[in-house]
Amino acid sequence: MKKLLAILLVLCMVLAAAACGSKEAAAPAADTKTDAAPAAAETLKDKAAKVNRKDQFITVLTGPTSGIYYPIGGAFATALQNYGYTTSATATGATAENINAILTNQGELAVAMSDSVLQATGAWGAYEGKEKADLRFMMSLWPNYVQIVTTEDSGIKKFEDIKGHKVGVGAPNSGVELNARMIFEAYGMSYSDCQVDYLNYGEAIEQMKNGQCDVAFVTSGLGNATITELGVTKKIVFIPVEGDALKRLCEKYPCYFEGTIPGDTYGTGVDTTTAAVMNILLVSKSLPDEVVYDMLVGIFDQELATIQGSHKTAKANISLEQALRVVPIKVHPGAKAFYEDRGFTVNEPAS
Repeated sequence: MKKLLAILLVLCMVLAAAACGSKEAAAPAADTKTDAAPAAAETLKDKAAKVNRKDQFITVLTGPTSGIYYPIGGAFATALQNYGYTTSATATGATAENINAILTNQGELAVAMSDSVLQATGAWGAYEGKEKADLRFMMSLWPNYVQIVTTEDSGIKKFEDIKGHKVGVGAPNSGVELNARMIFEAYGMSYSDCQVDYLNYGEAIEQMKNGQCDVAFVTSGLGNATITELGVTKKIVFIPVEGDALKRLCEKYPCYFEGTIPGDTYGTGVDTTTAAVMNILLVSKSLPDEVVYDMLVGIFDQELATIQGSHKTAKANISLEQALRVVPIKVHPGAKAFYEDRGFTVNEPAS
């Protein structure tokens, strides 16, 4: 019996030793697993670098062929095409039409005035009673100047003088026409004070050449081709927006700020104070974040010269440093990530 107990005791000791050895052998493998570095998460910048550009069709919504939206918007399409995207540029009625087209997926990029965009996203002004528009910001472009054009032979020198005259205020609900309404309001006037015609500014200026229109609202970048053309046959005069009226306008609608039409822009020889409002580039909210990020890489790192070369206004205003000058609405997540990666702080308006 004692001999049997001794044998069992020896067996237990052998088994215990084997178990300890097994644990000690497994320990190094556990340590190896703990020391392994986890794989780095893929960033949006990494994803953007893998975008298959040729499979992305980008339509850029511009404006009338007579205005500044058309050449600059077209240059964005050309720049992105050079960068590898499949693109097209579409002439439109400008801001109001572009806002609607972006909302109904008829385009991916669109040039628009920030005051109209604010009205659309807030459902006020021309968009009162409508559903708030869900739009996304991509970048600031250039300021538009409210250029209220007349001719020397009209005798009009200040805004109040337009009473009773034939005035082209822009196509109905266009960005130009929205500006016109606000400026009439700032002066305590209404359309009933004039003979208003809802002409786009190309049509209005064409009628001015024939004496069928006295005043045209042209909200555009400086150096507008239709105004320059008018100056070939007529002595141009700009009606200022100034004083208390300008102050009231800017206080009620903060998207406006004071601007100046330099006298050498159209050869008038006189600087004119007026209201200005920033143009922005809208981007479809349905575009993937990495695509928007990659497009901005292409625009600013590869093709900026193409865009700046389209017009002197683009050369003076479109750059990475000025891309966030006015941010009136929510920024597309892809654009926000791009700017933050470049060291900029993106200050979006409160929802």
